[in-house]
Parts: sequence; structure tokens; C-alpha cells
Amino acid sequence: MLTSKVAKRYAQGLLDFTNETSQTATVFSEMKDVVKVMAESKDLNKFFLTPYIDSKKKIEVASEIFKGLSQSSQNLIKLVIKQGRESQLRNIAQEFINKVEDINGVQRLTLTTATEISNANIEEILKSSNLVNTSANFDLKRIINPEILGGYILRVGDQQIDASVKTKLNQVKKGFQLN
Repeated sequence: MLTSKVAKRYAQGLLDFTNETSQTATVFSEMKDVVKVMAESKDLNKFFLTPYIDSKKKIEVASEIFKGLSQSSQNLIKLVIKQGRESQLRNIAQEFINKVEDINGVQRLTLTTATEISNANIEEILKSSNLVNTSANFDLKRIINPEILGGYILRVGDQQIDASVKTKLNQVKKGFQLN
């Protein structure tokens, strides 16, 4: 997923601020909560995207929803809304999480399979891949996509291993078309 320049800039500003004030760990966990709330609430997203609701009302609602967060996190949310960037709030929070994980050496992995697979199979896939540093920390996102028919697609950062049946069938199909 592409992250906007706006999200990257706000996230970097927040990271710089939290590093200076030694609040990175606190804000990191709070930004996970923000991402979760924004991902689960379609109504909140619609509310923030409604152009005819003024920013004061949006700040009031956001303050109530996120009242358990630290003052730093609440100030960021207020600033984002005042600047008319509330549509980017979830992206900003996710980008901040990504930046902190990068600093801590956490690899982000995405494993797509056609069906649910066991943890032992997942470990085998990760061990067999030269992209994954199994001694390092990693954050694994599992996706079930029956359209790949079988096999798996492993994405690590900007690199990908596509060992899906669908891809292999497409390669065979292209081979027949060329001959």
C-alpha cells in the first residue's frame, strides 16, 4: 500500500517529537489503537470525510472517542483535523507504527495462501525463504485468498516470492501461447 507524503511527514514529525520527549513507546501503542478504531468504524470514517461538518465538531467527537490517549496523541489528532487532513489520520498512525518498527528492526511480512495453513507450515515457508531473517523480529500478516488456488505468496518489504498455483498455471499458459 502506498503511503501519502502527508502521512509520512506527519508521522516523521510525531516520531521526532516523541523521541525528544521519551514518549515513543506510549504513542506507539496508542497509534495501534487509533489504527484499530479507524479500521473497525466505518461510521467514524464517514463522519471525518463529511465536508460540511466543521473541524470544531470533528475535534469534539475525536476528543471524546480518543479521550484515553496521551496528550501528545490527542494533540496530533487535533492538529490533523484542524489542517483538514482527517482522511489521512489512519495512514499517519500506521506510518508512525511502521517507522518505529523499522527503528526496532521489525520485518513486516505478508503471507497469502488459498486456505488456512498450520503454524508449522508457516515456519517452513519462512525458513525456506532467503528474504526472511528468522532470527529477527517480524510482524506476520496472514491473508486467505482462494483465487491463488494453492501455494503461497510471501511479501517481505518490497520483495515478493510468488509460489502460487495460479501464477504457475499462467506461466504454462503463456508458454503454450508462444509455441
